[in-house]
Amino acid sequence: MRYKLRHQTVYTYEEPVDNYQSVLCLQPRTQDSQICHSFNLEVSPCPSKIHFRTDFFGNSLAYFSLHEPHLELKVIANSDVEVLPKAMPVLSNLTCAEVRQMFVNNRPLKVEVLQYQLPSNFIKWDDEVKEFAASCLQSETPFYEGVSLLCEKIFKEFQFKSGFTTVNTPLKTVLKERKGVCQDFSHLAIASLRSLGFAAKYVSGYLETLPPKGKPKLQGSDASHAWISVYVPDMGWCEFDPTNNMIPNERHIVTAYGRDYADVAPMKGIVFSSGSHKVKVEVDVIPV
Repeated sequence: MRYKLRHQTVYTYEEPVDNYQSVLCLQPRTQDSQICHSFNLEVSPCPSKIHFRTDFFGNSLAYFSLHEPHLELKVIANSDVEVLPKAMPVLSNLTCAEVRQMFVNNRPLKVEVLQYQLPSNFIKWDDEVKEFAASCLQSETPFYEGVSLLCEKIFKEFQFKSGFTTVNTPLKTVLKERKGVCQDFSHLAIASLRSLGFAAKYVSGYLETLPPKGKPKLQGSDASHAWISVYVPDMGWCEFDPTNNMIPNERHIVTAYGRDYADVAPMKGIVFSSGSHKVKVEVDVIPV
């Protein structure tokens, strides 16, 4: 499936901003299952230079700075991306206990995935998270099946409620209230897996949304999305979408991988100004 992707972010400031530094993580990745044919940025006010580089995780980042007073900042990322069909994998029969033991005994494997087993900025856990995880990832359960059960549990027991949480809402609150968004559900799934010694990544990207039958698709109605990637021995990194209880497919577009949202936020910046600001984001994922 091939898409034209447009991600627009508009910041409106109460007081003029004299100096702004930004880092963007908006370019879809090129990898075995996906090709980013083109990518460009439109920034207003226009910076004198936009610098591009690849980060530690292999994600494409863009940096720019503004040194003129402005009351509005608009950033538009345009991409032409193709998501390739994925072959059905041969499922591993290794149990949770066997996988956990492999992470302990296989030193090269442990070195490779250790950063995805440890706590990170937004992912920490306690006994409640471990108990939540253990209900699905029991010792004799095949590990791949256990991860699927965990995602199904989150899908069935939690309510998707936009605006209920922020990026700084603790996982303890999400677990107690049983509400949140894709970011929260991905963080909870990753925390659950890491709490039991497994390795999991945060995946940032987009999901093509489908309008109600017989209705046109509204401009700007798509959104950023998040899901997880889990290391399964004998299979490698396998992706799961706990928000929708599904295996990511051709409608999922990968932008970046990281330990959690802090590594892959679409847009981060430092603002030199007083007063508040408003932000509006519109995303369009259009099949071509």
